[in-house]
Order: sequence, then structure tokens, then C-alpha cells
Amino acid sequence: MATPLQGREIRLKSRPHGEPTPDNFETVTVSVPEPTEGQVLVRNHFMSVDPYMRGRMNDAKSYVPPFKLGEALDGGSVGQVLRSRSPDFKEGDFVVGTGGWREYAVAPAKHYQKADPSVGPLSAYLGVLGMPGMTAYVGLLDIGKPKAGDTVFVSAAAGAVGGVVGQIARLQGCRVVGSVGSDAKVKHVRDDLKFDTALNYKAAPIAESLAKACPDGIDVYFDNVGGDHLEAAIGLMNNHGRIVLCGSISQYNATAPAPGPRNLGLAVGKRLTLQGYIIMDHADRRPDFLRDMGQWLREGKVKDVSTVVDGLDQAVGAFIGLLRGDNTGKMLVRLVKDA
Repeated sequence: MATPLQGREIRLKSRPHGEPTPDNFETVTVSVPEPTEGQVLVRNHFMSVDPYMRGRMNDAKSYVPPFKLGEALDGGSVGQVLRSRSPDFKEGDFVVGTGGWREYAVAPAKHYQKADPSVGPLSAYLGVLGMPGMTAYVGLLDIGKPKAGDTVFVSAAAGAVGGVVGQIARLQGCRVVGSVGSDAKVKHVRDDLKFDTALNYKAAPIAESLAKACPDGIDVYFDNVGGDHLEAAIGLMNNHGRIVLCGSISQYNATAPAPGPRNLGLAVGKRLTLQGYIIMDHADRRPDFLRDMGQWLREGKVKDVSTVVDGLDQAVGAFIGLLRGDNTGKMLVRLVKDA
């Protein structure tokens, strides 16, 4: 009798209070079951860590259920089908789904989609061709509705979503301003991603720096940060401006609710639109997104930027570092050497 396949997975051991620590997690080795009818067994090549996962570590109601204590976490992953009990995939196919925080995943085939290595590297399906890229695409184009000549301000501009937002805005003929947390990231978004200008929010008060960077006001603000960034942007928005509420990473480790922007009343007189969204509600846009982003990627009009750490043992550190802003572009964990 063949020895069952063994694989490691990371479980949530306790719920963080404030910033997560390694003690909140545990790594265990488990026997990987054979897929049953309609399932696939996937060896993960890359897994994703994302800011939204911090909210799932709290025992609180949200748009996705919280992680359960003592069970493996999940998140975006891309890998190769080892065994298939579904007509949708054959052994050897590359697939993208939510089988992360583990080396092997067994799940219904309907939870996966094919990843085409000819369109872009496998890792890109967790970044510019994946959830972050589609979040940027839908949020900016469908909600922000940029027009040529608009000033678009992007917070967390060196991150997985913000970096793509700025590049798409540039393709729409906009003036693009980004906020980042270091001088090195300022150089990255200006030189590599071709933002028109960028500011280090740690070097001076954000409201002061933003006013200098946007002398003619802001038409579209893509908000990944919340807090003081949102307040500063509201103060500079032009009439009929659009604010895309994507995330508020400045608050994710907070132990008490933060006060809202003190100047929200300006939204009335300026006739602003503030709209939040969850990308899973926009699955119908995926074909258009893959068509456009794939073309932009092939033509070199959009860059795929990522920070990669190696091995499942580094996943917790990568997640904690992500919340501190240690990454440039998408934070990924490579689970297969030379993948």
C-alpha cells in the first residue's frame, strides 16, 4: 500500500490582539487525502498573503467568514494539478484558487480556474493577473471612472493593488500621484511604475505633502489606507470627485475603532461620490480584465511587481511584514523551488 502523501499547513492557533505575532500560528504536518469525485489535488507553487486576511483573524462578522481556530488558513494560491477527479482539469494543468497556507490542497474543481503560463508567469496570477490586479482594474475604471487629464491620487501606491491602479490610470491619460512609506518606494513608483510624482508620508504630514503634490486638486482618490490619508484627500477633492474605498490598512491592527475623517461634511458641498466595493461581487468583469491586463502585460505597459519569500516557514513572517509595509508590489510565498 502506497504511503499517504504528507504536506504541511499553517493553522490559526490564537486570535491576534493588535499586530499578529508568530505565536498566533502553528505549522503542522498532515496526511493529504485523495481527491473524491469532482475534486482535484493541487501542489501549490505560490501562495499569497493579503491585508484582508488580518480581518479574518478576528472573531467578527464581515463579508467573508473569520478563520477558525485550529484549522488551516486559506488564501490565494497557484499550483499544478497532481490528480483530478473532474472533467474540468487534467493532471499537469496549472490552476489558481484559494488553497493557500499549505503545500498541497484538495478541493472541489469548481473552486479553481485555469492559469495560462503563456499569458504571464504563474506568480502573476496572484498579482497583476489575479485578485489584486482585478481589484485595481474594477475599482479604478468602474468606480473611479477616470478621464484623461484627471488627477488620480493612490495611497499604498507601492502595494499589490495601488501599484497597478497607478499604472492603469497612467494608461487612461491621467496625472498620477502616489503615497508610499519610504524614499526607496518613492523612487520605485516614479521610475519603475511611471507615476508623475510620489510622496513619502513618513517624511511630513500627509495633508501638507499632498497639497503641494496636487495644486489643482484631486479628481479620483483610490483609498487603500483610510485614516489621515482619507481625510487629507477629502480636503483636496475637486467638485464631483470620486473616492474609491478599497481598504484601510492603517486600521487593520488597531485595538480600538479609529475616528472617521473629521471633514466628511465636505463631501456634500463638493458633491463627492464615495463608494466601497468587494471584488468578489464583480466576477462578470473577469473576462474583460484578463483580456486587457494580459495585453498590457505582454506589451510592457503594465509591470508585474512582487516581493517573494521562499518556503512555507516564511509565510507568517511575510504576512506580518506585509502589514508593516515591508513589501514592494505583491507579497508572495514560493512553495516549490525554482517555480
